[in-house]
Amino acid sequence: MNVISQTNDIDRQIAELDNLPLLELRKRWTRMFNASVPKGLSQDMLIRGIAYKIQEKAYGGLSQSMKRKLNTIAKQIDGDDRGGLDTGPALKPGAKLIREWQAQTYTVTVLDDGFEYNGKRYGSLSMIAREITGVRWSGPRFFGLKKEKFDVPSIPVNPMRKGWSRILIPWMHNGKPVKRIS
Repeated sequence: MNVISQTNDIDRQIAELDNLPLLELRKRWTRMFNASVPKGLSQDMLIRGIAYKIQEKAYGGLSQSMKRKLNTIAKQIDGDDRGGLDTGPALKPGAKLIREWQAQTYTVTVLDDGFEYNGKRYGSLSMIAREITGVRWSGPRFFGLKKEKFDVPSIPVNPMRKGWSRILIPWMHNGKPVKRIS
């Protein structure tokens, strides 16, 4: 089957979903996901889920790195992380992360389904950071993937003074002055 006819077939299958009764949509969901329909799932969401599965079957699913990223986001949401979602930089399989720690250099290779360090596979960078340091440590922060957040507060000054609306104090960290290194 050529690409155009395959695309037309997929488009046709998806368009047909709008005309199916709810009972038929539930049967298709069960068949395609090999699971029962979740309670409270609307007809619209059934159609969207089935349409996704049709496309996934034809074109392939998500890469392992994207699945890992989505799992990270889901964990942040489940953990009620009030700091906002931070997915960090996208790490492509084969990338090398290099960190010097206590006069020794450590190299980690990014895999499709995790990380490789010292000939062993790990599910997270935090596990590797703990292996290296012996204490709990944020793996992304240890390998320099998360930057420190610096607050730059502003102090309002006399708005009547021409050309000045505020003064910035750039050498602050978490609201405290930071010693400037010259």
